[in-house]
Amino acid sequence: MFLSAAGCDEACSDRVVFAVGGAPSELEAWEELAADFTRETGIRVEILRRPADTDQQRQSLILALNAGLSHPDVFLMDVVWVSLFAESGWLEPLDGFDPGPFFQSVIETVDLHEGKLVALPVYMDGGVLYYRRDLLDRFGLRPPETWAELLKSSLRVQNVLREKNPDFYGFVWQGAQYEGLITNFLEFAGSEGGFLLRDGRILLDLPANRRALEYMRDLIRKYRVSPPSTYTEMREEQARLYFQQGDALYERNWPYAWSLHQSPGSPVRGKTGIRALPSPAGEEAVSTLGGWHIGVSRFSNVKPQAMAFVRYVTSSQGQKKMVLRLGWNPGRQDLYFDPEILAALPYLAELKDVFRQARPRPMVPYYPQISNIAQRQINSALAGHIDAGEALIRAEREIAALLIRYGKPARTEPGE
Repeated sequence: MFLSAAGCDEACSDRVVFAVGGAPSELEAWEELAADFTRETGIRVEILRRPADTDQQRQSLILALNAGLSHPDVFLMDVVWVSLFAESGWLEPLDGFDPGPFFQSVIETVDLHEGKLVALPVYMDGGVLYYRRDLLDRFGLRPPETWAELLKSSLRVQNVLREKNPDFYGFVWQGAQYEGLITNFLEFAGSEGGFLLRDGRILLDLPANRRALEYMRDLIRKYRVSPPSTYTEMREEQARLYFQQGDALYERNWPYAWSLHQSPGSPVRGKTGIRALPSPAGEEAVSTLGGWHIGVSRFSNVKPQAMAFVRYVTSSQGQKKMVLRLGWNPGRQDLYFDPEILAALPYLAELKDVFRQARPRPMVPYYPQISNIAQRQINSALAGHIDAGEALIRAEREIAALLIRYGKPARTEPGE
């Protein structure tokens, strides 16, 4: 199944350098997986540890690849980097790999470039809703299916609980000025919102987006079911900790938070439920696609060995090891039916449909610049510095100017 070192020429003995970032526990798991691979194949793998911060990881990879360096040979990419790396000609096609076991929608929207497979998903992500099951039971409520239901139940519960806990809020989510704000915005907007790509143009000033941004602002400023710190401080960990200490009814986050909520000593252990995100009334719910994909550098001097490592990492065997070690959401669909995995991580049964329907952000090489523009304007609206409509109009105009610099068509007036 994997390439063996036996019978290879001298180049085969060269190590494969794998660049990966993350928490210490993640890096330790990668070290173990690399050691397993070496024992099976004889091919050495050197882990090039990168910072946990995704922006720093991206920049370090761009510097190496733009310079045409032979190392790293293999690396992980955030889902929104793949199109940039592919368009830049930095990714070696994964010829001979079977994408069948993976989520088809993800392969088609993320991992194909000009008809060639250039990456594979290792770790899937999508926004989900956590809720206090004990509190919903106490108040005779059910998990919300729409954003309106979430608001109504948040007000009902927090008005009672604040008599003893003035810091209790109905709903915590990511509203600070960073990429997480965009993922939340797309989910609030639902199936009719987002970045609409049309004839090379990106439209943002849409009715669904206006309603979503107004609702996000009102959660903080009008209804006060989300903390005032939402637009200044709330990222994944801030929201996770707030919910986990027992001070919120609902939390929007990624699946990683589940195992932490259920960890020994957690105040919400055994009291937390997980489900798909609510939807705007009359629309389909949306979960923003996240996750990490693996690819091989076009400049690698050990491509056969690098390909063997990628094949091992993305195999059922390799991904299962990482799932059981880290509680990750595998890129392979077949593992969501694995009895051993479901016994250890039963919530994965709820996530497979979330990932099948997850929506990617615009898969264009200049997406980081688009996101930075949208983040700034949307966050300004949450802060009350500008109304929702004007924020989207300004963002769309700035994006249009950006596309002109990239030689792309762009409309100049909203609603045109």
